[in-house]
Amino acid sequence: MIDILGWFWTSALLVIAVGTVLLLIGIYNKLVGLRQGVRQGVADIDAQLRQRHDLIPNLVETVKGYAGHESATLEAVIAARNAAASGTPTPGSEASLRGALDNLLALGEAYPDLKASANFQSLQGELADVEDKLAAARRALNAATARFNAARESFPAVLFASALGFTEADFHRLDASELGTVDQAPKIAF
Repeated sequence: MIDILGWFWTSALLVIAVGTVLLLIGIYNKLVGLRQGVRQGVADIDAQLRQRHDLIPNLVETVKGYAGHESATLEAVIAARNAAASGTPTPGSEASLRGALDNLLALGEAYPDLKASANFQSLQGELADVEDKLAAARRALNAATARFNAARESFPAVLFASALGFTEADFHRLDASELGTVDQAPKIAF
């Protein structure tokens, strides 16, 4: 009878130890997966910030180029017209006006919808799209952070999480190197 009782307690302790180890493995694996979700969220925000900071200068330069080309063409037409209209028309001034008008007509034929306001609207649309994606990435990070922190702080994980090296994740945060730059909406001036 004593052997059966000793065997029973030994078996019970072994089952408890194996159960505890399996529980720890399950908690660890779940927290690792959730922590990876937080890291993925941070990486997604970094990618969106990079896209924003790579895209915006290109868009601004494109719009400036179109707007500058339109204004240069219009200024050339106006200057040629003024030169041709002041005093006696000369073959040179008329040729200059004709060339400027041809450039304007060619511009209109090649790009019938090319108008500075349309380009500005396009720029605003692209900026809004990038900002929407960035906001969505921030929301996804905050949701992943909330899931991770909730799992870390729930019972029984709260008993083991700190010992397993899982610290509380911060909601959307920027590194010191990013503060004041990428957390700001870019400034655009034309």
